[in-house]
Amino acid sequence: VQLQASGGGSVQAGGSLRLTCAASGRAYSSYAVGWFRQAPGKEREFVAAVSWSGGSTRYADSVKGRLTISKDNGKNTVYLQMNSLKPEDTAVYYCAADRANHYSDYVGAYDYWGQGTQVTVSS
Repeated sequence: VQLQASGGGSVQAGGSLRLTCAASGRAYSSYAVGWFRQAPGKEREFVAAVSWSGGSTRYADSVKGRLTISKDNGKNTVYLQMNSLKPEDTAVYYCAADRANHYSDYVGAYDYWGQGTQVTVSS
């Protein structure tokens, strides 16, 4: 499975972005997918995850109510809709796939990673 993250950019606080994680490989539809982010000088942290069906989701407390993760198995794509963005959301965002479908908040649970996409939120 190869993952391609896109959709990052620069916005002002309060703005919105939609990140996309597109995957190759038919098995992708049976995997859970997570989004993580990493700011300069900080460890990679969990943002959101979705089960293989899209029916179950998990969010970091810091993004609940502002970010929404969704999965379209027909398009082999996962989206992260980001609203009410804050400067502290600035980071490189990565998507990852988990064959075991745990939709975990643990970095080590994920088997495949995409390249990152930069999100910058200015105040």
